[in-house]
Amino acid sequence: MNSARRTFAKALAAVDVVIEVTDARLPEASSNPMIEELRRFRNRPCLKLLNKADLADPDATRAWMAYYNARLGVLAVAISAKHPADVGRIPALAQQLAPHRSGAEKPLRMIFAGIPNVGKSTLMNALLKRRVAKVGDEPAVTKSQQTLDLGPDMTLTDTPGLMWPKIEHDADGFMLAASHAIGRNAVIDEEVAMNLGTILLARYPAFIKARYGVDMVGLDGEGLLEQVARKRGCMRKGGGLDLEKAANVFLTDYRAGALGRISLETPESRQRMLAAVALEGASL
Repeated sequence: MNSARRTFAKALAAVDVVIEVTDARLPEASSNPMIEELRRFRNRPCLKLLNKADLADPDATRAWMAYYNARLGVLAVAISAKHPADVGRIPALAQQLAPHRSGAEKPLRMIFAGIPNVGKSTLMNALLKRRVAKVGDEPAVTKSQQTLDLGPDMTLTDTPGLMWPKIEHDADGFMLAASHAIGRNAVIDEEVAMNLGTILLARYPAFIKARYGVDMVGLDGEGLLEQVARKRGCMRKGGGLDLEKAANVFLTDYRAGALGRISLETPESRQRMLAAVALEGASL
């Protein structure tokens, strides 16, 4: 992480706009605070891309865009890397943040940044209209920094996923794991699925009911996982529920958007979480 920080800080000295890619379903949890800290230190504007917006709750996404666009030097937009029209808007949006940079003699220099598995490489390939970055549904696919020309008057630098060394809030860790920004070897799928279930039961119970046809009365995250195991035939040899298999089914449904358009946090829920953490810390 220290090496990545130094590399990113050095690269910022030679760019005009930071393009930060986040997951629209959890924009703040999927935003590395180091990126904001360093870009502010260098006084670089930020184009904040809420990617995977096609999977996120539209109302929550609108609230997040209003939240970020109230910040100085930030332009937030919701996009999907799957939609060419969304991708095609990125250069012009970045140009708005650095109008003094244009033409072959003063090319607009942009840098892509973000945590693992938020879609940076997919966006990079789509922008350049060729495969220059490895893409995969696992964190930390991009291994090294590279700078490429985006036409005669723009350059684009891609960076490896920048994950911070310690996730401060457990809630963020669970959301990141559910959305596959943290590798499976670092988490227990059943715990992640139960936490996700608790969130969805509170915010999107109709989606759960429609997908699995479960009895919702008195259901909690653990009970939901047991119900998914029964409904999807996740059984161990010799009997008993296979909760690990059920967790994989549930997490895959969420990640693929099979449950519906879901956001795991909103600006309001974020503030409530932070306030609860502060209250807990004050009571210790």
